Amino acid sequence: MNNISTRPGAEVASTEGVVVRLSEASLGDAGVILEVRAESNSAAHGVGVEELQRRLLEFGFVEGAHIEVIHEGAIGRDPIAVRLDDMRVALRRRDAEDVYILLDRRA
Repeated sequence: MNNISTRPGAEVASTEGVVVRLSEASLGDAGVILEVRAESNSAAHGVGVEELQRRLLEFGFVEGAHIEVIHEGAIGRDPIAVRLDDMRVALRRRDAEDVYILLDRRA
């Protein structure tokens, strides 16, 4: 989570050890994948729920994989790029909402 706030005097809440959807993660957030559970509206993805889950798993979004958000698109913060173990993968936030991660503690 970044420490930059647009509100004067705003404090940034700690997200360490919190489970979030990958689509809600911010640039620099890192953690471990807990679960891939495709349950979103399949019409928004253009494929069925089972197909989306299969694709995510084939890309390497598996339980226990280390993940870090390394880039966000300029328009609407979409798409995002993530470091997934030793790979880099780009995906849309609407696809990333089916990946649940446990955020790491920051050093």
